Amino acid sequence: MDLREYQEKLEEKILSPLATKSKDSKGRLKGEEKCAMRTDFQRDRDRIIHSKAFRRLKHKTQVFIAPEGDHYRTRLTHTLEVAQIARTISRAIRLNEDLTEAIALGHDLGHTPFGHTGENVLNKITSIGFKHYEQSLRVVDLLEKGNGLNLTYEVRNGILCHSADLVAETNEGKVVKLADKIAYINHDIDDAIRAGLISINDLPKECINILGKGHSDRINNMIVAVVETALKDGEISLKGEIGQATWELREFMFKNIYIGSKAKLEEEKAIRVIEELYKYYMKNPHKMPNEFEEKIDQWGIERVVCDFIAGMTDRYAIYEFTNIFIPSPWGHIY
Repeated sequence: MDLREYQEKLEEKILSPLATKSKDSKGRLKGEEKCAMRTDFQRDRDRIIHSKAFRRLKHKTQVFIAPEGDHYRTRLTHTLEVAQIARTISRAIRLNEDLTEAIALGHDLGHTPFGHTGENVLNKITSIGFKHYEQSLRVVDLLEKGNGLNLTYEVRNGILCHSADLVAETNEGKVVKLADKIAYINHDIDDAIRAGLISINDLPKECINILGKGHSDRINNMIVAVVETALKDGEISLKGEIGQATWELREFMFKNIYIGSKAKLEEEKAIRVIEELYKYYMKNPHKMPNEFEEKIDQWGIERVVCDFIAGMTDRYAIYEFTNIFIPSPWGHIY
């Protein structure tokens, strides 16, 4: 028996009936020989961690555009916090941690530069629409390494269904969707307080009285609520008093931070960067790298331009905009 088979048998013994077992995976888009050491979900997690798209997340906006402070979250640190919260929940209710982690690490690979600002611009400016969760699936299916990562169905489904009204087919995917919200609500509060946009006293008192005043207390109480519901009802949800307070706190963040706050002062500039780059590459597709230009006949120019721009980091988008549209000094001044 190889190590993978041993781990698959171990899953049968220790995981909950709510869990997705590695051996029961619906498989990959393209068949391939199984690893002798790792389960399919472990292999998916490793492929995501070693991808270029994952590394680029360190220079993509979470809330604060191109932050210079060392302690503000980026899309990468957000992803790691989601993975930690999701694994904690999955471990407590004996779900498949490897599947959970793979989904969590891959869920935002399709995010644009400047976060949701970039996403909204591309969705508005192109006739084919743009959603970051759909783009995340494109990254792992088609774009990374030139032909995708060939992940399992369960990981791909969880990545696609982590946002909007979509519902993942696995409980691990449902955990990641909740962990995503738990993470960003709390770390965005932390960053907003650090930035001086709000103070702890500005948060809704009734929510804080229920969830806790401290960052760790709030996360812990939300996680415990999810775990207790799963163990009692077999349902992956955040409801009851803790759930209501969580969603009210999320609404507060949308009203006071995500829309129209000082954190969005640079948003108009970011919008212009994305708009101008999009128009430029639509007119000059030969200026994109060859691996993108050669896909135009297959996918259409709008989709390829979106793929190229969405893959940019904040700083690369700014660099490209500067290089294309801002004049460079000529020669020396004597």
